[in-house]
Amino acid sequence: MTDLAELLRAEDASLEADNDFDRINELCLARGWSDGLPIVPPTAQRVEKMLAYCDRPWDRPIARIAPRYGEATPLRLAANAVMAGCRPVYFPLFMLAIEAMCEEPFNLYGIQATTHPVAVLTIVNGPIASELGINAGHNAFGPGTHSNATIGRAIRLAQLNIGGAIPTLGDMATQGSPAKYGYFAAENEAASPWSPLHVERGYPAQASTVTLIGAEGPHNVNDHESLSAEGVLITIAGTMATTGCNDLYYDSQPLIAFGPEHAKTVADGGFSKADVKKFLYEHARQPLGKFSKDNIERRFRMKLKDAYASAGLDTLVPIAPSADSLIIAVIGGAGKHSAVIPTFGSTKSVTRALKLKDGRLASSVEEFRAG
Repeated sequence: MTDLAELLRAEDASLEADNDFDRINELCLARGWSDGLPIVPPTAQRVEKMLAYCDRPWDRPIARIAPRYGEATPLRLAANAVMAGCRPVYFPLFMLAIEAMCEEPFNLYGIQATTHPVAVLTIVNGPIASELGINAGHNAFGPGTHSNATIGRAIRLAQLNIGGAIPTLGDMATQGSPAKYGYFAAENEAASPWSPLHVERGYPAQASTVTLIGAEGPHNVNDHESLSAEGVLITIAGTMATTGCNDLYYDSQPLIAFGPEHAKTVADGGFSKADVKKFLYEHARQPLGKFSKDNIERRFRMKLKDAYASAGLDTLVPIAPSADSLIIAVIGGAGKHSAVIPTFGSTKSVTRALKLKDGRLASSVEEFRAG
């Protein structure tokens, strides 16, 4: 076992401060170590409890977080997890999300530095969701669940404190988004009529995974009247097809988070997940003439000239490059609502699995080490 006190001295990673909640929070705010909300002081004792769930060297980076490309060592990650209010048992899943976030296809540098209001959305699949009590039902994207709130917040604090995504310096979002405080939910596999996201991506059902998406906040789809699959899907397609969406211009992967009631209506109408993707790809389109003259001339005729240099104004512009690029998940509780979640566009979602023998998170430190 690594000696934490010795490691802190070697890394010059500790700071003496008064054991006073208010003073420590004022210090973190003054130094830019906070998302603006109160933090849990990351004392050596709290950090060590978090690191008890880490089976790797505490001082070796598991990833480098853009735009600063700061070294995400377990020690630094544990401090941010403590600050966010995470329970120690959450730590392996948090580290997995950090690894996925830093994979090259995700384009974290672009996500962190863009003026677009993109946040890092994490969707959890598999047994770990219920073991950690991660909310997949009512208010899954909202407040009220400890695991959702604190793991999502820890991911953001790591982006800020290790990656350097400081507003106006490393984070240039024009308006930002409340999703940047934490954007974390599980898929409601029990209520889904289709294979869950991780199974669709080749993992066994009993694997525990995270899927990270560079996403905007949820855009509600209200359809209380449609009784057919086609009706629900037409409403969703209409919500997807907006002229100001980044997904129109890039090799994008927009997410459609079906509420369980809409998903059941669509599945009962005989639509597989592949059918849903094909239908939405064909119908979520805008005529070229709906865009502003400047966008037509400067973006479509010039930047996208291979497809639109001589296209007529009635040419339909799809919201995504292909049906297969759409991401489908079932998230939420009862109610005839779904959500369209546009993305930054210039990013690819990443799915990674937790590497434990039985595909589940240990319920104790001893079980974690044995696994």
